[in-house]
Amino acid sequence: MPNIIFIEPDGARKSVSAEIGQSIMEVAVQNGVNGIDADCGGACSCATCHGYIDEKWRDRIESADSVELEMLDFAYMRAVGSRLTCQIKVVDDMDGLLIRLPEAQA
Repeated sequence: MPNIIFIEPDGARKSVSAEIGQSIMEVAVQNGVNGIDADCGGACSCATCHGYIDEKWRDRIESADSVELEMLDFAYMRAVGSRLTCQIKVVDDMDGLLIRLPEAQA
């Protein structure tokens, strides 16, 4: 199981084990990560699971599709590396993936 590292809005670092095939959002919610609201439950119809993928990981994760990119327009403080964590599925080679969470969700 890969370990995913979240930097919560208050700067706390939380490393959690993730099952292959789960979304990053599901991993966060199931492990009590602060900073992901997940209001739509993973339907890509809100931007409350927004996170910033660490630079060294951006090229290793499948790119966002057009629906996700449109929804990111509603994310709080969208920036380079912004992704909706409900749209990223955990795969074997994600061990150590680092995601910073914004101080608020849209």
